[in-house]
Amino acid sequence: MGSLSIWHWLIVLVVVAMIFGTKKLRNIGGDLGGAVKGFKEGMKDASGDRADAEPPVQQRVGGDTIDVQAKEKTHS
Repeated sequence: MGSLSIWHWLIVLVVVAMIFGTKKLRNIGGDLGGAVKGFKEGMKDASGDRADAEPPVQQRVGGDTIDVQAKEKTHS
């Protein structure tokens, strides 16, 4: 009772195809495939950029800590 057999999934697929229509499902599948392809290319480009880029250099402004007090702004 816990797991669904192949027949359950086929019935669900037929019902979904009847509700949305095969043309709309094909368009959704194409859009989803294009989005996944774009995501993979973006991830590949991002990992390639990281390998070529130099690590960021941390700059120290000074060794002293600046202590300030924040004041609440009053509305006129």
